[in-house]
Amino acid sequence: MLAGAPTEQVRAVVERVSAVLKDPRLKAETQARERRDRLRKILYSGFDFSEMARRSLGSQWRRLSPQEQEEFVQLFTELLERAYIDKIESYRNETVRYPKEKLDGNFAEVESRIVGQKGEEYTLLYKLQLAGGEWKVYDVVIENISLVNNYRSQFSRIIAGSSYQELLRRLKTKQVNLAKESK
Repeated sequence: MLAGAPTEQVRAVVERVSAVLKDPRLKAETQARERRDRLRKILYSGFDFSEMARRSLGSQWRRLSPQEQEEFVQLFTELLERAYIDKIESYRNETVRYPKEKLDGNFAEVESRIVGQKGEEYTLLYKLQLAGGEWKVYDVVIENISLVNNYRSQFSRIIAGSSYQELLRRLKTKQVNLAKESK
């Protein structure tokens, strides 16, 4: 399948997320698991979590075995998933505009502006790369703060001050704590 324009790819993901959030059958707290499962599937279709994890770990990535890389991708994906599904679920009837797209070979940037019900506006810049014939998001820049760069600086501090094993331990602990909170 040949990729459409990056903006159309982002717009499709955002519209599918919005449809799940607006679905009256999924609004009840008893439907939280099904709602989150649907949101997760949508995010997996539009985001390249492996690439996000690799970029977030920076130069440390090359030092890991394939098994360690796989474990890190899984932990990182679960961390993002939980953090951002909570955030996504808080959105309701915001308007999303897509004022700019920038293409550079197999890379693209799609700017979106989210306008809230009270007129407040937020800028999200999606960074995408063409992978397997589809545009996939590998970073989101929210109000000029890169998700990937933010995690990379946090992870680098932990590794420099302690070790990669300590970073893994902290990620695993965070997963356990988030799982307890969601019960």
